[in-house]
Amino acid sequence: MKETILITGANRGIGLELAREFVRNDWEVIACCRRPAEAADLQAIEAGSRGGLTIRQLDVTSDAEIRSLADSMRGKPIDILFNNAGILGPEKQDFGKLDEEEWLSVFRVNTIAPYKMILALLDNVLLGHRRIIATLGSAMGSISENSSGDYYVYRTAKAAVHMIMKNLSIDLRQQGVTAVAMHPGWVRTRLGGPQAPLSPEESAEGLCAVLTALTLEKSGALLDYQGREMAW
Repeated sequence: MKETILITGANRGIGLELAREFVRNDWEVIACCRRPAEAADLQAIEAGSRGGLTIRQLDVTSDAEIRSLADSMRGKPIDILFNNAGILGPEKQDFGKLDEEEWLSVFRVNTIAPYKMILALLDNVLLGHRRIIATLGSAMGSISENSSGDYYVYRTAKAAVHMIMKNLSIDLRQQGVTAVAMHPGWVRTRLGGPQAPLSPEESAEGLCAVLTALTLEKSGALLDYQGREMAW
């Protein structure tokens, strides 16, 4: 029987390539995105996957859509839940006046939504063989690694979701759940920009290898796309 991964924000960038990589490795992929009808690249993967990939509509900030997804998947094992959906936030994030609503919007997507997804789908993860919950973190959310400042909105949201994953690694350990945050590298995506040294394909290949090799001993870590543990 195929193992199953659910990926949020799978319509472009790292999420799209991660979906492609897991299909290539003969996994069942549940690829979630806000507007499936506009996700042409994801549709192409679905068409060539021979049933290996299913696209599901999901706005991770919508309680109703999260609930609908969870209801439709009741009793379905999920081996890896990968919270990939995220946004960078406003263009201006250096020290000074910042728009509170924009800040809260980034927290809703990058921090609160992964927590709600985990709550909604934990029973599915517990039915899975691997019991892995991973959330896309960032070196920019590492307090120890911060040597350049700025990006107040994005950094704080990622630091907060790192703490959520650390908490989960403690609270769910007795249930055999491995919970990690993952840094994808500096990737050429809409978020990372064209100057980034790493392609989405390279990042996804590394993330896939790390995810499929994870054990409970790594729970609570911030890992990069090559499996190296990073400082919080």
